[in-house]
Amino acid sequence: MKKRLSALAALLCVSAAAFAADVKLVVKADQPGPVIHRNIYGQFAEHLGTGVYEGMWVGPESKIPNVRGWRKDVIGALKALKVPLVRWPGGCFADEYHWREGIGPRNKRPVKVNTSWGGVPENNAVGTHEFFDLAEQLGAETYVNGNIGTGTPQEMAEWLEYMTAEGNSTLAQLRRKNGRDKPFRVHYFAVGNETWGCGGNMRPEFYADLFRQAATFLKAPANNRPIIIASGGTGMQTEWTDALSKKGVAGVNAISHHEYTLPSGSWEGKKGSAVGFPESEWVSTLGKAQQIDQMIVKNIEVLDKNDPAKKIGFYFDEWGSWYDPEPGSNPGFLVQRNTLRDALLAALHFNVFHAHAERVKMTNIAQMVNVLQAMILTTKDKMVLTPTYHAFAMYIPFQDATSLPATLEGNPVYKVDKYEMPTVSATAARGKDGKLYLGLVNAHAHDAQTLSVDLGKPVQAARGQLLTADKMDSENEIGKPAQVVPKAFEAQATNGQLKLTLPAKSMVVVAVE
Repeated sequence: MKKRLSALAALLCVSAAAFAADVKLVVKADQPGPVIHRNIYGQFAEHLGTGVYEGMWVGPESKIPNVRGWRKDVIGALKALKVPLVRWPGGCFADEYHWREGIGPRNKRPVKVNTSWGGVPENNAVGTHEFFDLAEQLGAETYVNGNIGTGTPQEMAEWLEYMTAEGNSTLAQLRRKNGRDKPFRVHYFAVGNETWGCGGNMRPEFYADLFRQAATFLKAPANNRPIIIASGGTGMQTEWTDALSKKGVAGVNAISHHEYTLPSGSWEGKKGSAVGFPESEWVSTLGKAQQIDQMIVKNIEVLDKNDPAKKIGFYFDEWGSWYDPEPGSNPGFLVQRNTLRDALLAALHFNVFHAHAERVKMTNIAQMVNVLQAMILTTKDKMVLTPTYHAFAMYIPFQDATSLPATLEGNPVYKVDKYEMPTVSATAARGKDGKLYLGLVNAHAHDAQTLSVDLGKPVQAARGQLLTADKMDSENEIGKPAQVVPKAFEAQATNGQLKLTLPAKSMVVVAVE
């Protein structure tokens, strides 16, 4: 009798799943929205652990193949990713960095202690000239973070002059003496970093006054004047955005905001493991995208009140997963493994950023190589592309695409223990090539989802790529076959109606025909 009841229960479960209503995606293809700025896919390279040194910079004398010190394999992979923007030199490191120590002959540059990250020597081998060489090799725009924590308005003003001056000032001639005749192209310049914390433990009003003072002296030729970024808040804070967007705070072109994803949600004690985690931490991590959305919404409400003309951008210039450091590593190097969970986390962030493209015109994941949620991991002369790298690669068509309104109907809630989130996430845009692209995530760790797509007109098919793997913590490791790589994905419409089957724990990017 018990066996018969068990069999009947199993049959009922299968039947319920078989006849469950599809999730419906409605895209208003005839109502174009704001452009999704390519710099939403910006990167971040801080002097932290092996993120710059070893991971990217090996020096011209290295046996590892390089171009003027930057390793060919890593730069080639990043160039293929179409990295649009690089932020440098930090991060917390920025407010202890003095630019004059990073120019001139490398063998004569001072060796300092990186007190922000690991207490290791910083030989200043990568300075202003090296950074711009990196950006030029990548074809990326530049985001330079100034020092307001231990620096001065004079130091920032002179750095900007050194980089951009066209005439024969002493600083322009010094730049030429150091090997660069023409000015560097500086696209963005920030006045400090995390001034609420490692950048000075300031109050918003105090920093706003410091910003006004510093911004007064940040001068550059009209054809090379960077967008000036003010250091904003973190998490659900809005007071920084409020203080910096009020009338009287001149010179603010954009306000930064930072937030990381910790499975435990707490900076005290254990943050959570990068691998071997329970399903509850899969949901607690991926569900953080909902909170990121709320943070942006709350800050945009403040901006809309203080800046109705929408002249001030809101830049999420540090984001990503932050786990307990890899056992055996220097905890100050923020080494962590990168799994399928990180790829889906990235895609969920992209979908949120797209929804706020009118204000959010730049974001920067932390970080490019070997640190936190990295694109690439290296060991000596070997490297591997992470699942996060593939997520960024799949979303390349959304760079500078025109967003389209997209809503989900019948989207089930995915709940494990006390954590819950929407099962499916979606974004839609018209690419620069004229095609209509969908970016989709099925967060459920076990169940596939059927997505019915309504574009308001008949369609023929959808073609693109799928990223998934056998396990929640599947990863790509150096010297082993990659477990997380994109695969071709295709679905044919029936009588003009398109349905997509999204496998469990997957992300999909397709062009709809």
